[in-house]
Amino acid sequence: MKTDQKLSVNKKIARAPKSKRSNETLTGWLFASPWVIGLLLFFAYPLISSIYYSFTDYSIFQAGDFVGISNYKELMTDELFWISIGNTIYFAVLFVPLSIIFGVALAMVLNMKIKGMSVYRTIFFLPTLVPHVALAILWIWLLNPEFGLINAVLGFIGIDGPAWLGSTFWAKPSLILMSLWGMGQAIIIYLAGLGDISEEYYEAADVDGASFLQKTFKITLPLLTPVIFFNLVMGFIGAFQQFTLPYTMTNGSGSPADSLTFYVMYLYDNAFNYFRMGYASAMAWILFIIIMGLTAFVFWTSKRWVHYQGD
Repeated sequence: MKTDQKLSVNKKIARAPKSKRSNETLTGWLFASPWVIGLLLFFAYPLISSIYYSFTDYSIFQAGDFVGISNYKELMTDELFWISIGNTIYFAVLFVPLSIIFGVALAMVLNMKIKGMSVYRTIFFLPTLVPHVALAILWIWLLNPEFGLINAVLGFIGIDGPAWLGSTFWAKPSLILMSLWGMGQAIIIYLAGLGDISEEYYEAADVDGASFLQKTFKITLPLLTPVIFFNLVMGFIGAFQQFTLPYTMTNGSGSPADSLTFYVMYLYDNAFNYFRMGYASAMAWILFIIIMGLTAFVFWTSKRWVHYQGD
């Protein structure tokens, strides 16, 4: 009899923690439910729906009929589609390497231990706080070929400034210049990476009589490659999604002669100006495949050039 009572008590004790864990799990799901519902409604559902809509002629106002791969076939013969891809690749291929080169160089300068360095760091970070629309309006004035500040300075030293945003040749370099001006966030990340490099490496290099360049190329840059790798991936993703600056500067026209028509701009036009949502969905998935493929390639190559401390 006593044995049965002991068994009954042990079962109650065993059930108690399970019941408590179940209540804790339920409470956790209740707290997480707003995020989970938001994820399902505003991310998962639109994502899955866009796959289906890319195979239809959906136009927001009409449900749309299933057209198979017609949208993808039409994109292959769409001249503006290829122009937008070319403009985007041009921007990405030039901007991303330049942002890494200038970002690392400025971060190394801002990492020097001199008086008032925090002020200089703040100055370089401030442009990232300016809204992109305001930034575009500011640079439209700076790059104005007739009364812009940049051409005025160039004229003062005897250089005849270009038409900048009014020239098909200079329009994209102008956008790259604007984007480089606002890379303070990447500089902060590089500074964090520089701060993570142990001083012992530099002390050992000083003992061996290494020069500044030797320490830079043998210690700083190799140990900074994980941060460079991160900014490289994020830079390419951001470059292929370039939208706000060119759209604001050209009022959505991509002028002159579509030289500033970027991929996401053309996608936006098809979706919300021409109401070809199925066509835009097909463009979105092509962009997704391009970015995923490029990211996978960078990850694959990273095994050869990214070095971590202690490896």
